[in-house]
Amino acid sequence: MRIAYFDCFSGASGDMILGALLDAGLSLKQLEEELSKLNLSHYQIKARKVLKNGIAGTQVEVLVDESFHHQHARHLHDIAAILAESDLPMPVKQRSTAVFERLAQAEARIHMTDAEDIHFHEVGAVDAIVDVVGAIAGLSLLGVTRIYCSPIHVGSGTVRCRHGILPVPAPATVELMTGKPIYSTGVAGELLTPTGAAILSTVTHEFGGMPPMITHCAGYGAGQADLPVANLLRLMIGESVENAGYETETVAVMETGIDDMNPQIYDYVMEKVLRMGAYDVLLKPVQMKKNRPGNLLTVICRPDNVQRLADMILRETTTIGMRWRLENRLKAQRDVIQVETPYGIIRCKIATAGQHIINVSPEYEDCKKAARNHHVPLKDVADAAKSACALPRVSGG
Repeated sequence: MRIAYFDCFSGASGDMILGALLDAGLSLKQLEEELSKLNLSHYQIKARKVLKNGIAGTQVEVLVDESFHHQHARHLHDIAAILAESDLPMPVKQRSTAVFERLAQAEARIHMTDAEDIHFHEVGAVDAIVDVVGAIAGLSLLGVTRIYCSPIHVGSGTVRCRHGILPVPAPATVELMTGKPIYSTGVAGELLTPTGAAILSTVTHEFGGMPPMITHCAGYGAGQADLPVANLLRLMIGESVENAGYETETVAVMETGIDDMNPQIYDYVMEKVLRMGAYDVLLKPVQMKKNRPGNLLTVICRPDNVQRLADMILRETTTIGMRWRLENRLKAQRDVIQVETPYGIIRCKIATAGQHIINVSPEYEDCKKAARNHHVPLKDVADAAKSACALPRVSGG
């Protein structure tokens, strides 16, 4: 499977996405041919090689004839009609429309109005249509079927727009990236634009670290600004690694050190963390500052569960801060079955890689209950359950 990974260490914008696609091997002629299927004229795409902090990238400008495109503002239904009436492939039409719908909905929530009432200034609308359709069509032309994206650097400070001076990231950008990982290192300027956020938040299948892949090519899309960090968007394209039947996913790892809490509270907190949907919770002894003995509480969970779990831990424990990060993990496919044993029905978790069973884990609570009821060692029940997994199954769990 051909996949793409956007590395947004310096944010992203519509023109940077186009630049990265061209730099990764997309032909400008191919891009222009696809965009010619739109009922749009009086614009031109300029692409040139530039250096950003010593790294070469492709910088794209969409030059719009303002004397022609000045009559009126375009609304969402106008852009949807342009896309619907075009000769673009249906998947490109649908995904491009989804990007504009997402952008209009975000703007509508910010301005307390309806998405259909949001208007795109004529010149800006042409620029955005070219950026959005070019990005969707370009990924399709390069044969990309699944898209991954890193956490996105958003910048800081303020930006001037037609509504006045707004904070960075812009309100629409924040709305578009809700539930997605973003960060700022204090670099002044708008690194992530609403158009870039709309495109990436719509097309990305998974945010996080780079997935296992065999890279075939890499491209750099250059922004217009010169910044302390290279103003580039990196795009890597290659083939996914199947990992011998293992599944790959991105998880959040949360950690905090605690050295001043009643140890009895750990049991309550760890139980509550698991009830709230964490994948796992770990506790290990550590030496903390001033050589005080303490414990490191580690929670592994879905990225979208970080805020909820952090709020609970900060309220229930004596810690006053947590750190978290995104990590990739491989996992075997899991299935829960029920097997018949001399001690009754026992649930077992079966882990497989491809077509091979690599681990069998009898459910502890089932085994404990059976051992007590039959007055036999717990290990005998567990062994009987493992043996029964090789026999016909009773039913799914």
